[in-house]
Amino acid sequence: MASNFGDYQLGIYMAGARGMTPELPIGYAATEALAESVMEPRIHGYVAGGAGNEHTQRANVAAFDRLGIMPRMMVGAAQRDLSVELFSHRLPSPLFLAPVGVLGVVAGDGDLAAAASSAELGVPMVASTLSQAPLEQVQAATGDTPAFFQLYPPADRELTESLVHRAEAAGYAGIVITLDTWVNGWRPRDLGAAYLPMLSGQCLANYLSDDRFRKLLAEQGSDDPAAAVMLWASLFGNPTMTWADLAWFRSLTDLPILLKGICSPEDTRRALDGGMDGIYCSNHGGRQANGGIPAIDCLPAVVEAADGAPVLFDSGVRSGVDALRALALGATAVGIGRPYVYGLAVGGQAGITHVMRSLLAEADLTMAVNGYPDLASLRGALHRL
Repeated sequence: MASNFGDYQLGIYMAGARGMTPELPIGYAATEALAESVMEPRIHGYVAGGAGNEHTQRANVAAFDRLGIMPRMMVGAAQRDLSVELFSHRLPSPLFLAPVGVLGVVAGDGDLAAAASSAELGVPMVASTLSQAPLEQVQAATGDTPAFFQLYPPADRELTESLVHRAEAAGYAGIVITLDTWVNGWRPRDLGAAYLPMLSGQCLANYLSDDRFRKLLAEQGSDDPAAAVMLWASLFGNPTMTWADLAWFRSLTDLPILLKGICSPEDTRRALDGGMDGIYCSNHGGRQANGGIPAIDCLPAVVEAADGAPVLFDSGVRSGVDALRALALGATAVGIGRPYVYGLAVGGQAGITHVMRSLLAEADLTMAVNGYPDLASLRGALHRL
């Protein structure tokens, strides 16, 4: 499946020949800077911030710069194939939209804008539990592109079951269970602004539209917004989860299930032995816990322990080259987070599409220049700097 992602660059140059320059910024740094200038400070802090002094967040990004791609010449890379297979779906590229629970705060239609961009590009979306639009609407907006539902397992088992069954009925291609957010990490930027958007009733559409949640709310004797928020806060995280719960999760659905937040090879093996279908290697972009290991440094051991099972990856990816580095280390697909959120902030759906097309173009052209015709040829191409 030959890609033409690099043509996005040619289109920009051709427009320049007619006196037109891009309306949206090129590259992560420029996009982030513009986004900061247009976003409400506390919302920007929520998107940009990490845990503690943000060392792990910075380390995630810096770790990529220690990985160099060996150039290979005269190997016939005039056509590149960036396609991948994921759970029987043949996808045109290895990128996906990582789950972000603040899209509806960055823009009121943020979840649906991301879904529409997913449909436009054929780039899968992992839709967050914390969305401003119900999961059914988000999935419908992704069109024919596979979408996955990211689940923060609630403390109430019946609510967990309801959300999984709704995702299955809506047509999602799989469930991604996030393990590292049963409690909020220590986030000084958010604390300094005393800002947690869900406590203002934002991004709770999946709960407010859920029959089980509405039943629990009715049992409390009040359905006003404040009561709903307090019920959500009491149910959001499940600190009692253990490996023994995997059998129960597996019993809920026939959809593929991936565990997100896995960085340990031992945890990888336990997840797969427990009936999970894939691994999502991530440290939440350094947002949840400080003092950790860069996620990209954990990826090779996770891939080895997965022994052929799909391994999705995110955390610190800022460019198309970063995505190639993760793929060279064995990732099946690579999630984009903050870059597309900043695209949403500066340009709505068009901004997301622009960011993703730019990343795909950079990845495609880097493969062309370095002499890699397909993703399989990238394996083993990295050198530590």
